[in-house]
Amino acid sequence: MIERLAKTALVAAVGLILLIIAINNLIDYGSNFEFVKHVLSMDTTFPDNRLKGRALTSPVIHHVFYAGIIAWESLSALGAWAAAFRLWHFRKASPKEFAEAKSWTVAALVFNLLLWFVAFTTIGGEWFVMWQSHIWNGQEAAFRMFTSIILILLFVKSPEASELTPAR
Repeated sequence: MIERLAKTALVAAVGLILLIIAINNLIDYGSNFEFVKHVLSMDTTFPDNRLKGRALTSPVIHHVFYAGIIAWESLSALGAWAAAFRLWHFRKASPKEFAEAKSWTVAALVFNLLLWFVAFTTIGGEWFVMWQSHIWNGQEAAFRMFTSIILILLFVKSPEASELTPAR
């Protein structure tokens, strides 16, 4: 039972951090908006960067990207909480039923992993070469979030001891 509670608590904790991130982005909209604006504008990448033709300098596009990130974070938080609630609901169920209840968790956590990997690492980091900026570089934070969440996903997906013990 303690393992099931630990899995449930960690999934709920993912929902909590994502909610805090989304709320922070709404309350202090301007700070992280500046981040998005500079990454998309590519104005702090290497001076002779031959990829600057990819830059998006329209404030409308900046707001759309940022709103998309906030929406993604918010939906990820709701998904994680729904998944944690489902795990809680099935905490006393059979190992098979509990394992089946994990499908929501997998979906919610993968949805969030895609935010950090696609939006920040792939699009921000590589397409807009965020890695070239010493000022507006969120790759370390994205890697930290991606790594934390994937470790939680792996723990949640790990089988219970009863599933590993051969039946007699």
